[in-house]
Amino acid sequence: MKNIQLILMIVTFALTVGCKSEQETKITNPNEYAAFLDVTDNTHLAKAEAELSFWDNKIASTPNQYPYYLKLASANSRLFKLTGNIDELKKAEKNLLLANSKTNFNNAGYLRSLSKNYISQHRFKEALNLLLKAEQNGENLQQTKYMLIDVYLELGDLKKVEHYLSDVKNLKDFDYLIRLSKYNDHIGNLDNAITYLEKALLIAKSSKKEGLIQWNYTNLADYYGHAGRIKDSYNAYLKALEINPSNSYAKKGIAWIVYSYERNPEEALNILETVTKENAAPDYHLLKAEILDFMGNIEEKENQINQYLSKVANKKYGAMYAKYNVLLFAEDVNNTLEAVKIAEAEVNARPTAQSYDLLAWAYYKNGNQQEAIKITETYVIGKTFEPAALLHSAYILKANDNLLAAKELKEELLKSVYELGPLTENAVKNI
Repeated sequence: MKNIQLILMIVTFALTVGCKSEQETKITNPNEYAAFLDVTDNTHLAKAEAELSFWDNKIASTPNQYPYYLKLASANSRLFKLTGNIDELKKAEKNLLLANSKTNFNNAGYLRSLSKNYISQHRFKEALNLLLKAEQNGENLQQTKYMLIDVYLELGDLKKVEHYLSDVKNLKDFDYLIRLSKYNDHIGNLDNAITYLEKALLIAKSSKKEGLIQWNYTNLADYYGHAGRIKDSYNAYLKALEINPSNSYAKKGIAWIVYSYERNPEEALNILETVTKENAAPDYHLLKAEILDFMGNIEEKENQINQYLSKVANKKYGAMYAKYNVLLFAEDVNNTLEAVKIAEAEVNARPTAQSYDLLAWAYYKNGNQQEAIKITETYVIGKTFEPAALLHSAYILKANDNLLAAKELKEELLKSVYELGPLTENAVKNI
């Protein structure tokens, strides 16, 4: 009798521990986000399309009114963000070029708008040239300096970033705080990055500008995820969706939580399926491919990769997906040289630690360990805190018999399994 009681106690304890473990890893609630997955009345999209039609008609009746081209470009850009349709981004560029040509590229506001478009296209050096011209013009100089911070950060010129941050310092200004937050994230001060972005959110809320609030919530959600505050991350994504139920980025964020933290790949795919119906951005297919790989569905994984490759074959994307292409081609023994080629072009266009990491990784996968370690030690280690770059560095160090340095990175990487994803967990443990 005592043995039976003992067995029942053990079974009860095991069930209790199992239920507790499941509860601890359960962050999301389908009842909370389900309404955002089947959006039949996309008011934000309808508004953007109506705006586009309005300014199209205005230009048709008065084609010499060049400020209208700026309004039309704004509608194009909004449609691009909502749908991922690259044609809209390129149409915006065309309209912005028309507006700038009408003013002989001498209107600072128009130059900033075109620069913003080039930033979206990852044409950072072209964006910088326009902003330097706008700075020389002097009109609304503070906005130009804010954008110079953005571009110099993308180009990895931290001295310039620090110079302009000092020049426009104002801890009560939304535009300043979000850039100070990005800078702190870049240099590894995540707690400060979160603090500044939370302060920016208070200002955004007081302004009642939904676009700013929505942007703020999604960026905070990302930072919370980096900090391991998964519940806060999830809640922030939900807040963004309450403002715009068609926010594909927020849905992708929830899908990542479901997949990487809760380890529920089937539900993550269900969420992403609704995203790819409303947004054509190619990288969603790569996330699907990763989840399918985790599930062992190799055939469908390859299908998703092929869909990605089919989309990015469109030359309109330019270098927007260079990072993804390097990582993808580096894993294909027949395409490692292509990965090196793309990574070299990325370093030339954008000499950041992340770009150098891509080049080092491409060399590593191509079998050139000496070049890989040279680049990693010179341009990557100590210059970026991105988990993917640290993972690549650990592999490269280990391949070059620097086991002690590799294990030091391993300790950091074990804290970043959520960000890296389940597929990398065993790889990290085996470093």
